[in-house]
Amino acid sequence: MTKEITGETEVREMSFLDHLEELRWRIVKALIAVLVAGIGCAFFSDFLVQDLLLGPLHALHLKLQVLTPYGIVLLYMEVILIAGLILSMPAILYQVWKFVAPGLLPKERKNIGWIVFYTSFCFLAGVTFGYFVLIPTALKFFATFGTQNIELNIAADKYVSFMLSLILGAGILFELPMIAYFLSRLGILTPAFMRHYRRHAIVVILIIAAVVTPTPDIVTQSLLAAPMMVLYEISIFISAYAQKKRSADAPAGSST
Repeated sequence: MTKEITGETEVREMSFLDHLEELRWRIVKALIAVLVAGIGCAFFSDFLVQDLLLGPLHALHLKLQVLTPYGIVLLYMEVILIAGLILSMPAILYQVWKFVAPGLLPKERKNIGWIVFYTSFCFLAGVTFGYFVLIPTALKFFATFGTQNIELNIAADKYVSFMLSLILGAGILFELPMIAYFLSRLGILTPAFMRHYRRHAIVVILIIAAVVTPTPDIVTQSLLAAPMMVLYEISIFISAYAQKKRSADAPAGSST
């Protein structure tokens, strides 16, 4: 049983079924946001495919191959869906935070807008890094292995999967500072713990980079691991800040 905030002062208990119903409507609203964003992206499908999707290939004079008669249609549909998902991410994150809001402190519930903003910013920063840094560097690295007898032509489905893994993977991994903040606010994570296990974290980061990247090359994995290590160091300072905020709020929370 948890409490649902229905107004500034009105509070009611939520049962397990109430939680399921709340979760269902949050998922429905998130899917509607993806659908609306996807419909909007459909009007700019040529720009998304010709400029954004094929842009990194054109810069290296590479071509994309469609191996099935309906491949171009599927390609456009995949690009529209991915673009809609990325564009609607702030709305999806808003629904996520509204679902967990009853478990937050009153002061934190008032900052839902800022929480969504910073979470969305971290995700979009990761997406931007993936598109402008990871993908061009990885493609340039692979293009160096071409020979006169072997031409590098990329299948559309493999290329979309490659882009999706790097872009969304980078977006999710860039959420590390926000994760550190909330774990620290809950008292689960401390800056001392993060400093003590820094070397272990580096090993974990390298493993995550190897798993997230769809290719086995060390260049792409290193490009993804490097900013994660920087984000880990930033997260230590964020954890210290969150711990101070938690300590400052503790007396007020214990008196109610």
